[in-house]
Amino acid sequence: MGEPVSNLFSAPETGTEPAPRIWKISELARRIKGILEGEVGLVWVEGEISNLRRPASGHAYFTLKDATGQLRAVMFRGALASVAMPLRDGLLVRGHGSITLYEAGGDVQIVLRRLQPAGEGELMLRLEALKNKLAAEGLFADDRKRPLPALPQHLGIVTSPTGAAIRDILQVLDRRFANLHVVLAPARVQGQGAAEEIAAAIDLLNARGGLDVLIVGRGGGSLEDLWCFNEEVVVRAIVRSAIPVISAVGHEIDWTLSDFAADVRAPTPSAAAERVVKGKDELERRVADARRRLVLGARAAVVSWRHRLDRAARTPGLRDPLQSVARLQQQVDFLAVRLQNALAGLPQLVRQRTQTAARRMELALRMRLDQNRRALQHAESQLRILNPRAVLARGYSLTRRPDGRVLRSAADAPPGTRLQTELAGGTVRSTVDPAEGDPHDRGEERTNPELRESPGAPRGDRGGDGERRPRPREDGRRLRGGPETGQALLF
Repeated sequence: MGEPVSNLFSAPETGTEPAPRIWKISELARRIKGILEGEVGLVWVEGEISNLRRPASGHAYFTLKDATGQLRAVMFRGALASVAMPLRDGLLVRGHGSITLYEAGGDVQIVLRRLQPAGEGELMLRLEALKNKLAAEGLFADDRKRPLPALPQHLGIVTSPTGAAIRDILQVLDRRFANLHVVLAPARVQGQGAAEEIAAAIDLLNARGGLDVLIVGRGGGSLEDLWCFNEEVVVRAIVRSAIPVISAVGHEIDWTLSDFAADVRAPTPSAAAERVVKGKDELERRVADARRRLVLGARAAVVSWRHRLDRAARTPGLRDPLQSVARLQQQVDFLAVRLQNALAGLPQLVRQRTQTAARRMELALRMRLDQNRRALQHAESQLRILNPRAVLARGYSLTRRPDGRVLRSAADAPPGTRLQTELAGGTVRSTVDPAEGDPHDRGEERTNPELRESPGAPRGDRGGDGERRPRPREDGRRLRGGPETGQALLF
């Protein structure tokens, strides 16, 4: 395994004064790498991912950190293929790999072979909680975002005066529009107290006034480096700014809460400067193009109106306006003649139509009268058929009891019952007498009562004593009433 660590940098012991050993950097780096890999070897580590990078090679480079320390980590594409979870900054993970030294950069790192989630990192949890809180207040709503002015003349910048961001912004502005007025409000953009300075600088530029747009940002860095732009005080300063704000923090892959609160987000400070002003050459080209289109449009309009004027001059109505008047007068005369002819024949037409209508009405009334007459005759024949008097005229009679009920059975007329018989030629009143040998006289039940007329007022066939007298027949003989006369009794 080599020499003990305690003798790693010592010279060989001799009897004379030891000569110092001069190490080459590559040799020393290889020696340290060997010691790390031999003494430490494979380990499990837990930390929060920060500053994640995924180049085109497919490998993943990031930093694992906790509250007081950090360690560079690399995971090659082959091992990364077995990781199911998506890697992102702030993710708390557990990894298994070997500790080694990256000789070219002199950095101690861990080459991970396995990686699994251990939960959300503390910073990401804080960031997500603050994001949800501010979003609930409506600070990130799109309807409060304002558009940028088309041609701003005065620009305010909040960033570090010594950072790369201010140099990039000024270079772009000088190249695209050199005469733009720029006001810088310097502030720290990293470390303790940076968030308060950024918020104060935004408020200062708003109090100064006279600015068209603000750029707030810095260059790229790790999540911790950009953290001040996630602070609530910065977000609220951007929201209350009366001047439109462009957030230009980090690179394209970086995002902060300032990006959500600003009116416009730019991926880099240089891109923010390009959003503020258009290129001078581009503006001149657009002006020249607008001038050319205006001239062409004016010429086309003049030519169009000239053609319309020529066509109007060739129009007969405009050459001789009285010709149109004469034509209209001729039409009026023609219509007047037609109207006069129509009025002359109107009485005859009305008379003809009236006579036709009268004939049609008379015919309709006659047809209706014939229909009503036939219906009345039919109803009359039906009434004659259904008239009870007609039945009596055929020789039948209708006998009623004293209570007015029709007599339907001989059993309903015991001796002594007074009956009223209705004939076609009048009414006969009679009394039921017991038949000869009537068991009713002996206390037996009578089944065949005998009809007897009761005395009453003298009639044509009765005497004053009520005795029925035989009616004379046509041959001079007398005939008693009853079945022998040919009339039936209805019981």
